Amino acid sequence: MTSTAQVTWIGPGLRVVGEANDGPAIVVDHAMPPKDRPDTGPAPMELMLISLAGCTAMDVVSILKKKRQLFSGLQVKASAEQAEEHPRVYTQIHLEYVVTGADVKPEAVERSIELSVTTYCPASAMLSRTAEITTSYRIVVE
Repeated sequence: MTSTAQVTWIGPGLRVVGEANDGPAIVVDHAMPPKDRPDTGPAPMELMLISLAGCTAMDVVSILKKKRQLFSGLQVKASAEQAEEHPRVYTQIHLEYVVTGADVKPEAVERSIELSVTTYCPASAMLSRTAEITTSYRIVVE
């Protein structure tokens, strides 16, 4: 399978519009210091964290459904540390999964996360080559 993407610089500053596989467009922006204007979209490295969180969230939702867990919500919060030197890759990433539901089994959540991070999520597979990825979870009973 071949994927395609393109960005078009629209200014001011570093603002671009990106499109992938003829899908919807997204503004990518990064106001350089001093920040004399607000960002109008996530920066490229922030998009990588969003991609990782989205990739693993989709896996976990799918696996929890297959395990017949009664959950009504999932949020994945990502935080990361970057190297001091360029190219400033992520060196540590932590993913916190917040699962909302009335009767969600902790072992089902743990296994779903493990399968996503170690087997199914390609974003995790790529980023784990430069960053240590750790996880935690909370179950919020509604």
